[in-house]
Amino acid sequence: MATPRSAASQSGRSGQPGHAASAARVALVGVHGFGAHHLGNLERLQAAGVVELVAVADPQPPEPGSVPAGAAVFPGLTELLAGTPDLDVIIVATPIQTHAPLGLAALATTADLYLEKPPVASLADFNILCDAAQASGRSVQIGFQSLGSHALAALEELVANGTIGTLEGISATGRWVRDRAYFKRSRWAGKRSIDGIDVVDGVATNPLAHAVATALRIAGARTTADVASVETDLYRANDIESDDTSVIRVRTATGLPVTCALTICASESVEPYVTLHGSAGTAVFHYTEDRLVVSTPAGQTEKTYGRDDLTANLIAHRNEGATLISPIADSGAFMLVLEAIRTAPAPIPIGPQHLYWEGDGDAVHAVVIGIEDALDRATREHATFSELGMPWAVSAPASVS
Repeated sequence: MATPRSAASQSGRSGQPGHAASAARVALVGVHGFGAHHLGNLERLQAAGVVELVAVADPQPPEPGSVPAGAAVFPGLTELLAGTPDLDVIIVATPIQTHAPLGLAALATTADLYLEKPPVASLADFNILCDAAQASGRSVQIGFQSLGSHALAALEELVANGTIGTLEGISATGRWVRDRAYFKRSRWAGKRSIDGIDVVDGVATNPLAHAVATALRIAGARTTADVASVETDLYRANDIESDDTSVIRVRTATGLPVTCALTICASESVEPYVTLHGSAGTAVFHYTEDRLVVSTPAGQTEKTYGRDDLTANLIAHRNEGATLISPIADSGAFMLVLEAIRTAPAPIPIGPQHLYWEGDGDAVHAVVIGIEDALDRATREHATFSELGMPWAVSAPASVS
């Protein structure tokens, strides 16, 4: 049964964990990959007295010295829960296909849940997890860290003030490089499924998922009801199952187009960004840097903003009723994108005549010829690669509505 909160904690006021509250007892499931980032963040929060990392779980033991001496180490969540009572927060940072069962197991306790992105690998599993969260009364924070940026409030204000005129559309551009070693790092990397279990590890659902989620949040598309349609145009340059070069075009319930043009087959990695296209200017949000560049006829301004930590926010929500930054229900719009990708036909291979390779051995990476221009045109024109007539693209994108 959920731990009852006081009337004050239900008020929804924002804030950070109070000094009077005891440190939250936290367990981390998954200490490798992005779990290592959580370890570093938990060390910072523990030093500040906000958390106590009491246990970790991973079938692959953590590196010596990477886990605080006082934290117990278990091979899995089942063993961790059996040996660790009275947890306040469980963080799950494990492979995508494990999120649903581990998330459900965490929600069967009295702990709140921090679940890494993407939440789960299908819309059906998402609905099951949402129902479980509601039935348990537990809170679920989804790990879209970019949503903690204070620049989002600034963007909302400048749109409301008409700084860039009428908002006509939003786009997300992602140009990253991922080499052969990236796809060799785990059994599930680059897979659509394993042994009949959905994985959906594509460019829009994992490496550049924050680009999609951030664009949707800025567009006001949070829940499934906020999305009218999703179109996918999926390709792959690498010898993998999933897409590595794609356009995802969303139309919100209010009719606003949101176009995400993404690749991990660029010539060089560039910080991804979300662009607000207005009738009188643009606002470009470099979300990994919390940097916002606004361009209007009056000139250009640039500002870097702060960011709220999602783990601290979840604890503040638990202790003080702070508003959750990335609650599970607000991932509904993103999950419609994931579901459209999951149910779309397999990504189309990009022919070798349209590629070249840089590097050697496991450091080699594919580069789609002219991909930078293709991404720029796709976001500027809100068009798919096929509509742009790219020589490696098929004639029409798949659509889900």
